[in-house]
Amino acid sequence: MVEPAGNQYVVARPVYSDILFDQEHEKVHRYHKTFMDHLRVCFSCTPQKAKKIALNLFPIISWLPAYRVKDWILSDIVSGISTGLVAVLQGLAFALLVNIPPSYGLYAAFFPVIIYFFFGTSRHISVGPFPVLSLMVGAAVLRIVPDTPEDSIVDSNATQNDSLIDQKRVMVAASVTVLAGIIQLLLGVLRIGFIVMYLSQSLISGFTTAAAIHVVMSQLKFIFQLPVPGYNTPLGIIWVLRDVFSQITNTNIADLVTSLIILVIVFVVKEINERYKAKLPAPIPIELIVTVIATGLSYAFEFDKKFGVAIVGKLEAGFQAPVAPDGNILQSCLGDGFSIAIVGFAVAFSVAKVYSIKHDYAIDANQELIAFGIGNIFGGSFKGFAASTSLSRSGVQESTGGKTQIAGLLSAVIVMIVILAISHLLEPLQKSVLAALALGNLKGMLMQFKEIGVLWKKDKYDCFIWIVTFLAAILLGLDLGLAAGLGFELLTVIFRAQFPKCTLLANVGRKDIYRNRKDYTDIYEPEGVKIFRCPSPIFFANIDFFKDKLTAAVGFKPLRVLRKRNKALRKIRRMLKKGELQVTPKGFICTVNSVNDSDEELDNNHIEELDQPTDTKDLPIQIDWTSSLPPNITVPTVDIHSLVLDFSAVSFLDVSAMRVLKESLKEFIRIDVDVYIVGAHEGLLDKLERCGFFDDEIQPSMFFVTIHDAVIYVMREKGIVESLPKYTSIMEKEKENKDNFIINTNGGLRNREFTVRPTILSTFLNNCLG
Repeated sequence: MVEPAGNQYVVARPVYSDILFDQEHEKVHRYHKTFMDHLRVCFSCTPQKAKKIALNLFPIISWLPAYRVKDWILSDIVSGISTGLVAVLQGLAFALLVNIPPSYGLYAAFFPVIIYFFFGTSRHISVGPFPVLSLMVGAAVLRIVPDTPEDSIVDSNATQNDSLIDQKRVMVAASVTVLAGIIQLLLGVLRIGFIVMYLSQSLISGFTTAAAIHVVMSQLKFIFQLPVPGYNTPLGIIWVLRDVFSQITNTNIADLVTSLIILVIVFVVKEINERYKAKLPAPIPIELIVTVIATGLSYAFEFDKKFGVAIVGKLEAGFQAPVAPDGNILQSCLGDGFSIAIVGFAVAFSVAKVYSIKHDYAIDANQELIAFGIGNIFGGSFKGFAASTSLSRSGVQESTGGKTQIAGLLSAVIVMIVILAISHLLEPLQKSVLAALALGNLKGMLMQFKEIGVLWKKDKYDCFIWIVTFLAAILLGLDLGLAAGLGFELLTVIFRAQFPKCTLLANVGRKDIYRNRKDYTDIYEPEGVKIFRCPSPIFFANIDFFKDKLTAAVGFKPLRVLRKRNKALRKIRRMLKKGELQVTPKGFICTVNSVNDSDEELDNNHIEELDQPTDTKDLPIQIDWTSSLPPNITVPTVDIHSLVLDFSAVSFLDVSAMRVLKESLKEFIRIDVDVYIVGAHEGLLDKLERCGFFDDEIQPSMFFVTIHDAVIYVMREKGIVESLPKYTSIMEKEKENKDNFIINTNGGLRNREFTVRPTILSTFLNNCLG
């Protein structure tokens, strides 16, 4: 080994097959744990393991003792108060999406935060209502307790009936939330938090954008104050728009004007917050400001009496007694519970991951599932609805200086004060104001439309996932849309694995580098050698595609060639027996003018015999299939003698693919085409041996470490090494180091590349080149 110079590197080694490499370097045969070993470890109990479980289950034990009171407490107090005020307003607004009275949104903003304080691993997310999740709960609520066309938002004669409907809907929302919490808790306990990885960023973006459109549609009835029933069916958005436009002349102008004013103010101030966030000490709490002003104006001028606007009305003070979920509701909402559990966790975990990377700390997906699961179980038991995290609320908590979940705990204290003491002050607030606040928080999700163009340039598959998920969620509803988007996403993965881009490789630059032969002009392809790469796993779904691509790459079907050769051998034997063919030193000579093919049908009835290796031992001459054959005997020509399969990107082979691959390799070997497999990952040889892959025709010696090893071995074995400039010395001064020369030696088993100094040039040539 000689020291490299500049950007060159030096490698001098023999050609290695996998077996030779393992023998020379004394490969260690490691013990791989069985399923029973993992079970034993899982159920074993030691003091260290018990401590680790306790720390994982209660992350507060780890971070609370290390809390820096002097440095962090003031920031957490400011952040907690700011976040708590936003949480109150969003809780009231998002309750309208669930189709329950606004006061129950405060419970959803309180109980999950308390639970997450003890069990959560993120320090910066603000747990509570999220518009998409609220809308999904609302869809389940409407399906079980639907609106009736006769219902009116301001029908004073239906107060008692409305109260009964509200109680039923609250029960449905609570039961669905408990069910989602149980599912999340089970997923966390079973350590399968990785399930969120199946929801790609493109899918989540398309889904949340569609959900934002659904939120807009659901709030139109509050903005226009029209009696529009909810539709939890495919094409529900179309029916909502139909009802809105059919009653547009009955719009309450006061509510419409109020909503538009609030929307404009909120959008403008949020844009200011975003543009000048580096200069502002804290975001302007515009939701709080407009809520206080709107409540004061509504109370002072009695908007509900003068203009007939819909107001929040009586808010129950204090907490509700806990209730058990309804078993019948749980059975009918199993699909809703599962989708709510997955979407809620996916959104929360993605936001938590952003902040964990920004502030350099670790989060645990399984523990997050447990935290949200317990939080939703508690929240649903106290008549709240499903919680996740709000992007805007988490942004407030982090941007106002929040350091830990102490800020989250203080925000829950603010919500509790509102629930216990001052909720009655919000009773005059117009519902159209809450609807406008809900829409004002959708800007980020609606701006995701810009991702379509970006994704189209980066990856068209991701772009299609975004579009399909968005359209499915818009037209079919959120639950069916999520399932359709996930199904399409998995189909794209299957499609890419089932139809990989297989390529033929060639040597580039006469070095040990092999690339797609279509991408370079300075290539070298050894005569009679084909190098084929498959860049994906090979399994039951794509093995036929792999076989077809391999056949197309070599230019012939090996099984057809084998059968043609066996048919030709039968004819030759028959003609020799009848005296129609004579053997001469120059080959065969036909002694008749025509040859009878009467037994061609007989050959076709013995296909299995035709698939066997050719046997020419009983013939008086060795047949050269590339030379001229007797008349009426034609066999497809085979212009290769070696086939190299690059398996460096093949991560696994299943049993079905293994069987077909074995048959295909035998077909090549039986027509005198040597097959070599290179770059196979660790353990593949062991698996092939366990599955009985090897026999007299297919040997482990066909496996090589790299493509270059296999190519050099083939060139030596076939005696074609002379086609390369053998032991040619190319000396050229290196630009960066004039004292060094580059010498490339090409030839057989001793193909090497060296960088040497001129003073040892003669010694190098004597030792290396013999």
